[in-house]
Amino acid sequence: METSRPARHGTAPGQSTNVTSTPGAKPVPSSFAVGLRVLHLLDTSRTITLPNGASEPRPLVTDVRYPALGATNRTDLPNAPAARADGPFPLVIFGHGFAVTPALYAGLLQSWARAGYVVAAPVFPLENADAPGGPDESDLTNQPADMSFVISEMLAAARTSAGPFAGLIDPTQIAVTGQSDGGDTALAVAYDPTYRDTRVDAAVILSGAEIPGIGGFTFPAGSPPLLATQGTADTENPPSATNAFFDIAPRPKYLLRLFGAEHLPPYSDQQPQLGIVERVTIAFFDGYLKHRAGALKRLVSLGSVPGTASLLAEP
Repeated sequence: METSRPARHGTAPGQSTNVTSTPGAKPVPSSFAVGLRVLHLLDTSRTITLPNGASEPRPLVTDVRYPALGATNRTDLPNAPAARADGPFPLVIFGHGFAVTPALYAGLLQSWARAGYVVAAPVFPLENADAPGGPDESDLTNQPADMSFVISEMLAAARTSAGPFAGLIDPTQIAVTGQSDGGDTALAVAYDPTYRDTRVDAAVILSGAEIPGIGGFTFPAGSPPLLATQGTADTENPPSATNAFFDIAPRPKYLLRLFGAEHLPPYSDQQPQLGIVERVTIAFFDGYLKHRAGALKRLVSLGSVPGTASLLAEP
């Protein structure tokens, strides 16, 4: 894989900047407008079975948010021009929970794109709220391959000589993340020997767990850094489920505890919890995907909010 990065250039009007630590370097944006493109991906190597018994190739409609040109307070601009001159940007793949869609997490996903990440959120074909015949959780074991497929499709789009994502993604800096069943999916893609995708460089598991019924779970050598988050009042994914994989994970690893928080609200609309999750996850991505000095110290500070959140750090 190509590991070199092009020189960074100036910013569009309305973008804020931070000066880099490299003498003579041009300012690097700290915040972007957020563009949105919807991709209708189709995995023809696998199928789904419809309620009438018919089969069809596996569809993966994917919302892609990305750093765009424009004022930083503008969000989800349809098909907006990308801030390509300031890239390439790390890629983050997000998995939604059972019986919902990525729309529930729009604020969180926007925050990542605004901070300088390309964020791809597929709609899992049989677990989403609008799945044919209703959501089917038995399809969970097929979702890790969905995430890997979306990684491949996004990298292929970035390798093209033209197109909206040409040159926009750094193929050497990829994270997977998800909430609830989407967190189970991301955990498997990052670490499970059955599903592991070695292109993954970091993982953020939001109230997730090991996929049930797939056997013993072990972390292979060279596992990517882990950030897990967990509400202490979550009854759908209790803290013990997160502790089960966090306790055996190798360093570096971090655990954000949200006191009194339940399963979905901290990742959709509950404040100040959502803001804490946004800031902590961005600091984690900045530390392990952008390798920014001071990001990991910032992570620990941002995750320690008396009465609301605590962060266990094992770097």
